[in-house]
Amino acid sequence: MQTNETMFLENESKYNFAETVEKLTFEIEKNTWKLSAVHDLQDTLKKFGTEVLAIKVFALCHPKHSSRILSRDDERIISSLMPCRISVYEKSDGKTYISRMNTGMLAKSIGGITEEVMGDSTRDVEVILSTLVLEK
Repeated sequence: MQTNETMFLENESKYNFAETVEKLTFEIEKNTWKLSAVHDLQDTLKKFGTEVLAIKVFALCHPKHSSRILSRDDERIISSLMPCRISVYEKSDGKTYISRMNTGMLAKSIGGITEEVMGDSTRDVEVILSTLVLEK
């Protein structure tokens, strides 16, 4: 894993792109998170005449976490960061990578219940990813 000094975290996957997508989907469900959508950006851009390497963005949420924020009027402003997103993509080196926002770092700057919820979510997401990524 990377340090908490960067806004985005990136790790190399232990698996190729297709296996990473499959295993990530399984881990999300196994850890009781809900997969809201998977955005295939490679396919989307291809429809507009642009070729890029494989990339999928997973939108996931956990009702236990999200409801703690969305049920409070003063916290609903954070909804623009929801749901959590994890990207799986290939680079020109032929390897597959997984990235996500460093929400733990962001949460510290917000404070309050949002910091607590985002911290809990961050820990959960890192557990989901722990079996997929190569440690640096």
